[in-house]
This record gives sequence, structure tokens and C-alpha cells, in this order.
Amino acid sequence: MLRAIGNIASLRWRFARQVMLPIGVVALVAIVIAGAGLWWMTQESNHFAIAKQEEKMRRAIAAAVDDLAYEQQSAAQCAPLVRELAKDHPDSAWLDENVGGWLNQMFGHDQVYILDANDVPVYAAVEGAPDPMGAFRKAQPVLAALIDRERGRSPLPNARHSRTSLGTPGPDFTARTRPETVHVSEVAALFGRPAAISVMKISAPKHDVVERPGSAFIMVVVVFLDGRYLHQVAHRNMIDGMRYSSVADPVGGEHLVPLVDEAGGQHGYFMWQPDLPGTKMMRVLVPITIASVSALILALLLLARWLWNSVRALESTVADLQTSEAQAQHLALHDMLTGLPNRALLADRLERARARARRGAMLAVLTLDLDRFKQVNDTLGHHAGDMLIKELGLRLASILQSTDTVARLGGDEFTILLCDIEHDDNIEKVCQRIFAAIQRPFDLAGTNVYVGISIGIASAPVAAIDPSELMRKADIALYCAKAAGRNCHRYFVPSMDEAVKFRRAVEDELRAALARGDELQVHYQPEVSAYTGAIIGLEALLRWNNPTRGTIAPDMFIPIAEESGLITQISEWVLAEAARVALRWPHLFIAVNLSPIQFRSSGLAERTTEIVRSVGCDPTRIELEVTETVLIEDSEQCQTALEALRSAGFRIALDDFGTGYSSLSHLRRFQVDKIKIDRSFTKNIGEGTESTAIVAAVVALGRAMGLTVTAEGVETHDQMRFLAIAGCNQLQGYLFSPALPEDAIAGLLAGQYDAHRAEIAVA
Repeated sequence: MLRAIGNIASLRWRFARQVMLPIGVVALVAIVIAGAGLWWMTQESNHFAIAKQEEKMRRAIAAAVDDLAYEQQSAAQCAPLVRELAKDHPDSAWLDENVGGWLNQMFGHDQVYILDANDVPVYAAVEGAPDPMGAFRKAQPVLAALIDRERGRSPLPNARHSRTSLGTPGPDFTARTRPETVHVSEVAALFGRPAAISVMKISAPKHDVVERPGSAFIMVVVVFLDGRYLHQVAHRNMIDGMRYSSVADPVGGEHLVPLVDEAGGQHGYFMWQPDLPGTKMMRVLVPITIASVSALILALLLLARWLWNSVRALESTVADLQTSEAQAQHLALHDMLTGLPNRALLADRLERARARARRGAMLAVLTLDLDRFKQVNDTLGHHAGDMLIKELGLRLASILQSTDTVARLGGDEFTILLCDIEHDDNIEKVCQRIFAAIQRPFDLAGTNVYVGISIGIASAPVAAIDPSELMRKADIALYCAKAAGRNCHRYFVPSMDEAVKFRRAVEDELRAALARGDELQVHYQPEVSAYTGAIIGLEALLRWNNPTRGTIAPDMFIPIAEESGLITQISEWVLAEAARVALRWPHLFIAVNLSPIQFRSSGLAERTTEIVRSVGCDPTRIELEVTETVLIEDSEQCQTALEALRSAGFRIALDDFGTGYSSLSHLRRFQVDKIKIDRSFTKNIGEGTESTAIVAAVVALGRAMGLTVTAEGVETHDQMRFLAIAGCNQLQGYLFSPALPEDAIAGLLAGQYDAHRAEIAVA
């Protein structure tokens, strides 16, 4: 009896020493670590939040300075203003309406001054109303240094926001004005208030305006950064209690950011109550942590009692844990939707296969991507898409040998690893079985769905041995298969890699060309009247003269620009150039192509209108050319954008008509103004092909709908006569002129080729 009691006491002692003591120590350590971690996380979160708010404030101030100069440019770089100031007595009412009042109403500029060559104000406006120069006299001590820098009387080089003739901009240059615009922009304290100030030379970058020598007018604009502006910044960035003070007097935990100019001088402080998410989180988590720790301690006590009373149950639990571990390991290596191996397991099997490949065995990696899978998701829903993926996984697994692997990498992307291949015919047979499996319809909730598949193939040791290289080269081959029309397979060859490297090199060189601005040019191809032969419009066409590769064709670099996202920047630059040229020849329209990529932006119409009007051009002078691809891919967004563009005054032309779907419903729904017959039909006119009938039908369709019809690619007199008789309104092609630089177009319009035009008219 006593021995049994002693055994029980000894057992309890050992249990307390071997189980309870470690549990207690672990619990204590966990509590300390949790508390320290919670405190550290609170401090770091607060510091990060304050730094983020401070950075937002600094960027907002910098953006205000750059925005001010960019907005000022629209008035200062204006030909009508230069002509008005050239008068002996400028019209004050005109200046009020078109300068002071306009800048205040359009951009909220608080003060506007125009100074003559002697820095004497000839015009002043405060809050959009004329001012009798009282404000300027008070502001002159602050403005004098900026005026001297703009005039070149100060040796200071270009600053971050300025663009003067003293040196080139530094690496942190942020001004968004045109390169020829001369201005100095800075922050300062004016009338005891924080202000963004910009001093800009008034000029007209147009060939039809001659500035009077010694007229060197400058414009000074001021926007105060307190009041309304400060409220907008606080509201936009969700910052509470934001205020400005000329001295550092934070109250109640306020955080401050000094208002510093480019020379390092301080002009006051912006202060606000910082948002401290860490502190808020601490208030929420402390009670939860205490409750959790208490629950943990209670759970540990219950666990200890359960361990004491249920040793055999513990053994059963261990067995259950082992089973769960096996299940977790399976899930870690397999795709949850299809049950196929995932990327991790594929990588492991690729590594093992590489060892066999080094000993002479042949293997292949096939990357597969479904064609038209997005349409399934869009039309039938994602549940149907999941059913399709699961069924596809079953079909692929059923056509492979046990030594092969089919893995799902995500979405509709699958990869197949073929091992122990005897010759290339084995790969070809697998591809044929894959295509045969895909050709059968997929039954998705009673709906038969047909899809295609593209396959890229890279084999070892021919293509590579390294698994990552095999996967990369198989992906390159897949890209080529999709480019070849989809629903096909392509084997990797070295030229594909060279093509990828070439595209990457061209993309890098294109970015550099955009940065330098001296390689890209806009040429213009005339569009002539089919009845008179007179030039009535010009189409703006981009040209690239690469210093190392020579002239690069647009059909080579435009797709690269679209894939890389550079096309929007390029197209906007071409549009600005075309608008400028439209001002030079007001009797001609200028046609500009829009990329389908641009229609993916919701602000296309607004941005296009802003660019054209910023150079003083009427949108009615610009004709925007779009392709049928744009109308099909996202018709709702496209229709909204086209309606906005038409409302702004732009004319819409449907380019390359006849090469796409050529749907009559598109012409009715999108209300285009012109259709352009593609050159592929024009070149076959009169050769006994169906192109002649197609052209005649398109012309009849266009005229019946009241549309202007233009034929592209006109190269012979016979084509010209046929198209004119058929009823085409306008013609375009090498018969009249290739695309020429602006100066050559000027010569053409001046009569340099009158003899050639007369010959065409007679013919």
C-alpha cells in the first residue's frame, strides 16, 4: 500500500518535473516573447505610419510646385498672349479674362503677375480679380531672387523643379513642362503664408508668332499652400488636424514637416495629429492577448491533466497527427483543384530527371496554355472554368505513361514532363494525343464547350539541362506557338531565344530613344481628294531612325511598344506633334492612329482632348483612326470613349476596314465618320480577283451610310481611276506621295510637286 502510494507520488513528481516544468517555462517564455513582440510591432507600426504620412506630405508639396509650372505653361506659352503683350498698350480686360481670371478659375492660382523686360509689372491679379500692384510691391522682396534666377542674373544652376538655361537638370529633376519652357519654381513663405511660386518666360513656340526683340516678358504665379489646398491634402491622405505655422510649436503629440526650399531654407512647418495604427492596435490586442494568455494557461493545465489521465489516448493522437502530416505533405505538393502535382513537386521531379539526362537519357518539358479559356470564365462563370480545368487534368493524366508527370502551375497553365524518351517521335505522338483530347467537347453543366491549346516544347539535353532553363525555353516556344495562331505546338530552337533577346534589346533602346527625344520622328502621308487630286489631309506616321540598327520598321517596334506599355507615351507624343502641325496648315485635317492599348485606360478621351487643346489646336482638326479589334475586345468601354471623343469634336475613322470582322453593326453602333479600305484590297484591283468586288461593295456601303470612304495603298493610275469612279471620297498611297517629314510636306504644299499633281489630274 505504502509502495503504491510512493509509486504514485514518484510518478507525479516525475510528471511535474518532466512535463509541467517545461510547459510552464515555455508558457512564460511565450508570454514574454508575445509581449515584447506586441510592443515592438506597435512601435514599428507607428514609426512606419508617421514616415508614410510625412512622405505623402513632402510629395504633395513637391507635386504642387510641379503642377503649378505645368498649369502656368498653358497660359505663358500662348501665342495670343505674346501678340497682346507686343502691343504698346495691352488690353487689360483681355488679360483679366484670358490670364488672371482663367488661371484662377481653371487651376485655382491665387496671384498672377506679368513683368516687362525691366521687371516692372504690367498686369497683376489677385484671386482672379485685377489688383493695382499693391500685392506685388509687398511680394517683390520674396519674388526678387526667383526673378533673378529666371532672368539668368543668378549663377544658381537648375533646381529640382526649375528648367533654366543654366546647366542641365539633375537626376532628381521632376518638372513636367516642355523642354523649351524656361521657368524657376520654388516654395517660400509669402505674406506669412506657405506658397508655391513659379516664374516663367512668356513665349510662343510657334512659327507664326514673332516676338518683339527685348520684349522678354515673364509671368509670376502664386498658389498658397494653406487654407483650401491644405484641406484638400489632408482630406486626400486622411490626415487629421493639419495646420501651418511659421514656428515649430507642436501641440499634443503633433508631428511636423518643415517647408524647405531647394537651397535648404525653412519657411515654416506643416503640423498634424499623426495616425498611430500601432497604438490603436495595442488597445485592441492587449485585452485579447491577456484573455488569450489566460486561456492558454488554462488550456495547459487541462492538457496536463489530460496527459496524466490518458496516455493511451495520446498514442492515438500521435497516430492521427502522423496521418494529418501525410495529408499536409500531399497538399503541399499537389494542386488542390485537380489533384495533379504542383510547381514544387514538378521542380523535384525535374531535378531527378536532370540526373538521368546527364547520363544520356532524353527528356522533354511541354508547357501548355488553353486558348479561349477567358471566354469560358466570362460567359459561363468561374465555376464552369474550374470544371473545365479538372476535366482537362483528367484527360492529360490519362494519355501519359506512369513515368511521366503532368502538373498544374496555376490558372489554365499546365506542364508535362516526359522522361526516358527514345526519339522525337515520342514527343510528337504525345502532342497529337493532347490535341485529340482537347478536340472533344467539354460538358460544362449541360453546355458543350470547345477550346484549343498551345504547346511549347524544350527537350534535354538538346535545349538545356538545367530545369529552370528548360522551363524558360519551353515558355518561349509556347509564346511562339501562340504568336503562330494558337492551337499548335512549337519546339524551342535557338533563334527563338535570339528573338526574345532582340525584342528585349529593342524595348530598352526604345525607352532610351524616348528619353533622348532625337530618334523618333513623325512623318506625314498626304490624303488627296479623289475628284481634284488636291491634298486635303495628312496621316501622322511614326518613324524610328536607330543610331546602330538604322531605320526600324513600325510593324517591328510598335508591337513591342504595346507589350511593354510604352505605346501610350509614344502615341501621346505623336498626337501633340500632329496637333502642332495642324496649326501650321489650318486647311488640312491631321489623322492620328490610336492603339488598342490606349482604350484600356478610362481617361483616354479626357487625356486626348487635353493634349490637343494644350497646344491651341481645335479637336475638330484631328481625325482619330481606330481598328476593328478595338471595337470587339471591349465594346462597352470603347463605345464610351468614342462617344466622349466625338463630343469633344474629334472625327473617328475605322482603319483597315475589311481585314477584321467588318460588321455593319459596328458602323451603326459606334457611329464612325470614315472607313479606310485596307491596302490589301486596293493592290489587287483589276487583277480578276474578288478584291475588286469587295472594294466596290465597301464603297457602296459607306456612301449609303453617309460615311467618308478612303482607299489606302493607291500606287497606280488604274487603281486611282477605278476608285474615283466607284465613289471613293479620298485616296492615299505612294502614287501621290510616301510619308514625308514636316519640311518636305511644306515643300509639297508650296507647289514643289505641282507638275506631278497636274499629271495625276489629267490621267
